[in-house]
Amino acid sequence: MTHGGKISLRPLFHIVWIAWVCLTSWSQAQQVVRVNLADGFDYPVGKPDAAGYYKARGLRLRSPQHFGEDWNGRSGGDSDLGDPVYNIGEGIVTWAYDVKAGWGNVVIIRHAYRDTSTGQVKYCDSLYGHLDKILVRTGQQVKRGQQVGTIGTNRGMYAAHLHFEIRHNINIGMLRNNVPSTMEHWADPTQFINKYRKLNREFKPVSVPCGTYPEYQGFKGL
Repeated sequence: MTHGGKISLRPLFHIVWIAWVCLTSWSQAQQVVRVNLADGFDYPVGKPDAAGYYKARGLRLRSPQHFGEDWNGRSGGDSDLGDPVYNIGEGIVTWAYDVKAGWGNVVIIRHAYRDTSTGQVKYCDSLYGHLDKILVRTGQQVKRGQQVGTIGTNRGMYAAHLHFEIRHNINIGMLRNNVPSTMEHWADPTQFINKYRKLNREFKPVSVPCGTYPEYQGFKGL
């Protein structure tokens, strides 16, 4: 287009700008990081076998729903307040925020592992909720058994315990109502840990998708 005999670059600028926005959105959607495959999974408390703890509540996908496990110290009450919480398997921290409400401090870690039945590389997220302290940051790569936080009460809302989940669906983040309540999306944590307790050590990192969580109350995960 010309204006008074001069060529206007405005349409070209708009085309370039739109292309840049589309490309940026695509690259963010396709964000990946290189992470070592997990060589197995341990329990998040009483490292590595949950010694000194008991499972107060388990997974229940029917009403009343409970999407993971609650781990309590055997002495009861707040006796486990401040006890260490451990990462269950090698991975990368995709969430580490105080989101308040019924959650408090939450850490989510993404793991890549080789399925023993199919030989395929799969992904899962482990969630550690109601923490008193968060000891890792989003984007940090963490080892199996590394401490990621301490057991809390969510500012006195509950007796001290760890709320612990494992998800097959890595798009859930903090919005659990976005996916159906089926075993396709959720794992029974104890069953999962027992099944994949020991895996072959592989020294070649794999690409792990990130940027998969919808925003939650102003917080955005990796």
